[in-house]
Amino acid sequence: MANSIVRLILTLAICAASLEAAAAPAEEKVTGSNVSTTIVQKLSAVRPDLVFKVLRESSIPNIYEVQVDGGPLIFVTADGSYFIDGNLYQINPTQFVDLKEVRLIETRRQLFSELSIDEMIVFKAVGKTKAIMNVFTDIDCGYCRKLHREVPKLNAMGVEVRYLAYPRAGLESESYLKIATAWCADDRNQSLTNFKNGRDSSIAVCDDNPVAKHYKLAGSIGVTGTPATVLMDGTLLPGYRTAADFAQLLGLDI
Repeated sequence: MANSIVRLILTLAICAASLEAAAAPAEEKVTGSNVSTTIVQKLSAVRPDLVFKVLRESSIPNIYEVQVDGGPLIFVTADGSYFIDGNLYQINPTQFVDLKEVRLIETRRQLFSELSIDEMIVFKAVGKTKAIMNVFTDIDCGYCRKLHREVPKLNAMGVEVRYLAYPRAGLESESYLKIATAWCADDRNQSLTNFKNGRDSSIAVCDDNPVAKHYKLAGSIGVTGTPATVLMDGTLLPGYRTAADFAQLLGLDI
């Protein structure tokens, strides 16, 4: 939802400017340390309500990776005149390499190696922890509920499941109120389980819940739906899988 909204407003900006583009004068070539400033100024002039951060030059010279805060990674020319909203592929002798996903894997790996679990709802492994799954979840998502029923099996296999919140309908939705209530509960694990099993309808949202933070984080690392599982190596696995499927992907003996 977050990425879709950001992409929509970016698209509207493109449409509004399309008639002017043909008559626009050629841009002066930008070099040196002012590249980031130029790119951010050009993008912000059209969408001042969004925050843009230049990450690095991409594998293509003069094309830069730019993160839209809470939205997609885009590729922008050094002079800030053009951008690509999509995946960039490198053509190797035997395969196409998704450079955007390669970069996101690196970002996710670094992020989850440093992210505190204090703001997550954690279902710990039974015995020794053999693997960790970071799962973006939604209360009203049918496949999220189905995956939650697999958690005891995952725990028994030695898999620790760490939940982060991603209300797909947005931060103004009923789903937000439900999942924020779970995060505010004295017993988060039980509250989340009750909501997912349809056994709780009470709403009590605290001010310091991390749901908005999780929602924004998800949008910045390529999460567009739920359930979405991020492994500790940075791999993103969208959608539902059984405990046995996850065990196989994680290389566990079952």
